[in-house]
Amino acid sequence: MQRLITRLLMVGAVLVLAACGDGDKSGPEDIHWDRDVCELCKMFVSDPRFAAEVRGGEKNKLYKFDDIGCAINWLNDQHWAGDQATEIWVAEGSSTREKMVWLNAREAHYVRGELTPMNYGYTAFAPTSAGDPVGIDFVALTSKILADAPNHICKVPDRNE
Repeated sequence: MQRLITRLLMVGAVLVLAACGDGDKSGPEDIHWDRDVCELCKMFVSDPRFAAEVRGGEKNKLYKFDDIGCAINWLNDQHWAGDQATEIWVAEGSSTREKMVWLNAREAHYVRGELTPMNYGYTAFAPTSAGDPVGIDFVALTSKILADAPNHICKVPDRNE
């Protein structure tokens, strides 16, 4: 009987710890290439040059994306999107699977022209050391992506078109 009570207490402790979630975590996490799935389009995250992550919401959960455009469109539908505690991370355009360079998406600059996983076409770069902006900033990027929404290639066609 005592063993049963001990086991029940241990199971209860594990459940309580599991319920704590990611609340105390911050920053980006490793991508499990070709296994992690984009939160918006459900495609595998496979190209390290365009990956993005968002951490936020009630449980400070981490969400992964294959393209910054997916992250912006998905985040736009979250009621907590404007919360200053929400973290948005984007891979720097020279990232590789072996060496990811994460940038705070709000501080990065974006250049259009690459073929990205969901065809948004933006690559992120750190601001230059001289502080001169290269490309557009996050606010302009968000405006452009949302103005074209939904523009990712997974869009379900309207049957009336």
